[in-house]
Amino acid sequence: MKKQLENSLLIIWGTSLIATLGSLYFSEVRDFIPCEMCWYQRILMYPIVILTTVAYIQKNARIAVTTAVFACIGGAISLYHYGIQKVPFLQETAPACGQVSCTGSYINWLGFITIPFLALTAFAIIAGVSFYMLKVLKEEK
Repeated sequence: MKKQLENSLLIIWGTSLIATLGSLYFSEVRDFIPCEMCWYQRILMYPIVILTTVAYIQKNARIAVTTAVFACIGGAISLYHYGIQKVPFLQETAPACGQVSCTGSYINWLGFITIPFLALTAFAIIAGVSFYMLKVLKEEK
């Protein structure tokens, strides 16, 4: 496997690991209760750590298809979740979310960085690197 594919797998792994540890920090250390949409984002982020660990050991860059799908779906959820936190029109039409409101923000760093924004950033990095890997794999054929 090309070194650039190995490095790309490590970038995806590192990004997903940081996102996973960050979400666990917010819920387990800071005691922020995740809303329903946060759970969906976690469901899509956490497996990426395991999948890319196995893929790196097996030198299997084809996992990029799976990570791209997980990241695109997770990114779409994160984008919508961020939108209902920041866009008044979307807040008014937001669906009811379980025990904790999805429109609330536990953090609001610099006036725009919220937990869904952090997840969106991670998903965007993972998707971008996954598509790059798919391009490299296609060029190898």
